[in-house]
Amino acid sequence: MKLKIKDRIPNTEIFQLIDGEPQKSKIREIIGNEKIVLFGLPGAFTSTCSKLHLPGFVANADKIKAKGIENIFCLSVNDPYVMSGWGEINNTGDKIKMLSDPYLLFTKAIGAEVDRNSKGMGIRSNRYLMVIENFTVINIYVEKETKECGLTSAGSLLDNL
Repeated sequence: MKLKIKDRIPNTEIFQLIDGEPQKSKIREIIGNEKIVLFGLPGAFTSTCSKLHLPGFVANADKIKAKGIENIFCLSVNDPYVMSGWGEINNTGDKIKMLSDPYLLFTKAIGAEVDRNSKGMGIRSNRYLMVIENFTVINIYVEKETKECGLTSAGSLLDNL
């Protein structure tokens, strides 16, 4: 990961599904300049992401927001339809906003891409967690292996806020 604490996040294009249609926007337009959490993961419906990572944030969203976080965003390299559907299945509702980086523009700009071709998944994102305020990284946590979800879990975030 080349992005570090005190760096400003790159303002790349990402997608969201809005009213059933993919909408392309710059990431800074979506996250705003408030204090937010952005967590990235290898892929929707993958084992660790579906069993631990996203469900942990859904379960703890209110506690995280009670500690001064305005919004929580989940970003993956899947397309916006997949991210929206995965969010619906996991009852993210208004708790977590699902973002799509299908062309890996943000993922590559921060140096989070990982090669998972040997597992049939192509290039994916590493698992990370950032606290961002005014587009500047306040804290960043990156897992050594994508199957791990300790440093980047909602529980760990709550311990460090």
